[in-house]
Parts: sequence; structure tokens; C-alpha cells
Amino acid sequence: MKVILVNERVGTTRSFRFGRFSKALLGLCLIGMPVGAFLLGVNVPVADSDVFDSRTAKAWSKALRKQQVQIEEADQQAREQLTALTVKLAEMQARLTRLDALGERLVTVAKLDENEFQFGTAPALGGPEEPGEGSSPDFPFQQPDFMDVFTDLSEQIEDRQLQLSTIESVLATKQLEDLQFLAGRPISRGWMSSRYGYRTDPFSGRRSWHGGMDFAGKKGSDVVAVAAGVVTWAEDRHGYGQLVEINHGNGYKTRYGHNSEIKVKLGEVVKRGQVIALMGSSGRSTGPHVHFEVHKNDRPVDPASYIRRTGR
Repeated sequence: MKVILVNERVGTTRSFRFGRFSKALLGLCLIGMPVGAFLLGVNVPVADSDVFDSRTAKAWSKALRKQQVQIEEADQQAREQLTALTVKLAEMQARLTRLDALGERLVTVAKLDENEFQFGTAPALGGPEEPGEGSSPDFPFQQPDFMDVFTDLSEQIEDRQLQLSTIESVLATKQLEDLQFLAGRPISRGWMSSRYGYRTDPFSGRRSWHGGMDFAGKKGSDVVAVAAGVVTWAEDRHGYGQLVEINHGNGYKTRYGHNSEIKVKLGEVVKRGQVIALMGSSGRSTGPHVHFEVHKNDRPVDPASYIRRTGR
């Protein structure tokens, strides 16, 4: 076998001769090169694929174990939260029951209209739905059932608290009105010695106006407030002697004159029945007694109608 090599640049040629052994070796090389290349192309990727699959399997296995632990922890937390929510729900229900019982008792004690404060009945609600509230086709999320129960209980408790607050305000106003209610005599012991209206003046003997009622008794006996109020005068005043004046609100004032001693101070808050002075004969007086006046909107009125009242 003869092989000729041509060099085009310099224009020369070279020839080689191969024997039988050389021919066989050359043929073997020519055949082996593509076979070797084929085997390398097949075996290397297979080895790489085996390594890749093993690492991936390990990574996935590790990730799954981690997720399993997270799921178990989340399940445990959910169970604990559910238990806590159950306890909280029971507490709210018990609280609502107590509020209902207290409200019904207050309505009875205060003698209020039961139809106005109906405890144990769901409050009437309504009104147009505002845009953006509640579920919608774009966001059809619904709360779990137990969340609805919590929301309902919270609304009921809020309603009961509002009603109780209203009742408390009504009771406070009613109590204040009761305390300010003028009733009874301004003395603990004694008798009425002169009425309201025209009479014969004990000093001049002429017919004159008497703007109050006189209650005679023993010197030093108690003079008491006929209603709660604030002391607006507690000293000597011309004609009255030692005078105590009390403002009861709502335009009412009372005056207690001719005292021998005053037991309260200016600005002091007094209660009904509290001793405010001791009976005497100070000022324009003929003997121990208390001159009692009732003023409504700065005008004297007959105290008789208030004296005949009974306390609330």
C-alpha cells in the first residue's frame, strides 16, 4: 500500500509504503477511534446521571423530613390554640350569662320598663351593606365557624355592656333626683309655730308677709337638711340671724334661719337628714325656732307642699 502526501504551497510531494502489518494496524486504529468515541459518549453521561439522581434523592428526602417536622409542630400548635379558644369561648359565654342576670336584676330593682331593656334577646340590627365589606366574587373568603361564634359573642357582650352603662346612668340620675327630692320637716323634734303667707308681725303687730314656715322647739335641737345639696351660705344674715342656705339643683334652694350654731361650711356637700345647725333664736326672733324657706327659681314658695311629701 502506497500513500502520497502533496504540499500545495511549495509544490512538492512525498510517498509512503505500508506493509501488511502496517495496513492491519492502521485499519484497527481507524475502526477503533469511532467506537471508542461512541463508548465514551455513552458511559460518561450515564455515570454523571447516576451521581445526579443520588444527590437529588438525598436532598428531597431531607426536605421531606424537615417538612414533616414542621407539619407536626404546626399540628401541635393548632391543637393548643384550639384548646385555648375553647376555654376562652366558655369564659365569654359565662360572662354573657352573668351580664344578662345582672341586667335583669337591675331592671327589676330600678323599676325600669322591661321592654326597653330586654336582656337575653339578640339586638335588632340592620342597614345597607357598604362597598368592600363581607365576601365578594373576587375574594370569597369565609371565616371558620368558631370565629363566627366568637364574633357573635363579642357583639352580644358589647350590647349588654352598653345596656348596663345606660342603666347605670339612669340609676345615677334617678338616685341623684331622689337625693335632691325635697321632702319632710327641717327639724327632728318640735312643732310648726307659723305658716307661710300673711300674718300679724310679732314685733310690729301689723299685717305682714311671712315667706316661710316656723318650727319651734328646744334650743340646741337638731336642724336637718330636707334634701341633698351644696351649702351656698353658712353665716349671719340680716333678719335671719345664723343662716344656712342649700342649693339642691334644678332651681331649688332651702334656707334655715335663727340658728344658735352652724354645723356645715360654705361649699360643703350635704345629704338629706344631715344635721346642718342647732336650733336657736339669733336674728329677728322671739324664741328658739327655725325659719324654713323653699325657693324655686329664686322665688319663695309655700314649704307646706314639700313638707307633706314622703321621701322617695
